[in-house]
Amino acid sequence: MKYVFLFFLTAMVFEACEKDDICVDGDTPLLVIRFYDAEDTTEFKAVTNLRVIGLGQGSTLNTFTDRSSIDSIGLPLQINQPTTSFQLIFESEDDENDVETGNIDTLSFSYNTQEVYVSRACGFVANYEEVTPELTSDSSNWIQEIEVVTSTVTNQISAHVKIFH
Repeated sequence: MKYVFLFFLTAMVFEACEKDDICVDGDTPLLVIRFYDAEDTTEFKAVTNLRVIGLGQGSTLNTFTDRSSIDSIGLPLQINQPTTSFQLIFESEDDENDVETGNIDTLSFSYNTQEVYVSRACGFVANYEEVTPELTSDSSNWIQEIEVVTSTVTNQISAHVKIFH
């Protein structure tokens, strides 16, 4: 009888522990953008010295190396707002007075936020639905075209948006 009681006590202790006490899948996904050649739309094309500044945030993004030449980036969308805007700066440099001299395009994304419960350890993450880009036109846009590949952002496995330049 004593061993039966010990067995049930041990089983209850192990049953109280959950396997999801450590969160591995609990990050809100970034909006993945791939850059393509506007003339050969199947070829990736790196953006030279790309800098991205989140409007209203006042600082460069830390999701990739600032002023790098890359063909893919991940942008964090604001969870508590229906839109997020960025300045994407092509050939970013500072002059002698620390003034930006690159070609600045302003790109806004509007979306609906959907909270999804992941686990007790992770809590909730935000997914984005109906993602729609809007480019502010100016006399020298370096972004020529934008194509939405998928309007739902639930992971970072593949590109959600293509930008042709």
